[in-house]
Amino acid sequence: MDIPARLIELEQSAVDAYAEVLRLQEVPGRPTAEWTPEEHEAWNAAHARWREAVLAVQSAVAEHAAAADGVGRLALEMAVKAAVRHPEAAEG
Repeated sequence: MDIPARLIELEQSAVDAYAEVLRLQEVPGRPTAEWTPEEHEAWNAAHARWREAVLAVQSAVAEHAAAADGVGRLALEMAVKAAVRHPEAAEG
C-alpha cells in the first residue's frame, strides 16, 4: 500500500507526543496529588498535544481513505502505524 508521507509525519508526531507524556511521568509516576502544580501543568499540556496529534492522524487517515478508491480506513491506519513503529518491516 502506498502511504502518503503526510500520514507518516502525522503518526510520527503522535508517537513523539506520547513519548513525551511517558517521559514526564517516568520519575514521579502517573499523575497524583503528590505532583507539583508545575508537573501537573507540564503533563496536562503534553497529554493535550498527544490527543490533538492522534485526532489529526485519525482525521487525515479517514479523509485519505474516503478519497482513495478501494482503500479501507482501518487497513490504511494499520499500515501507517506499522510504517512508523516498524519501519524495517515496511522497507523489507
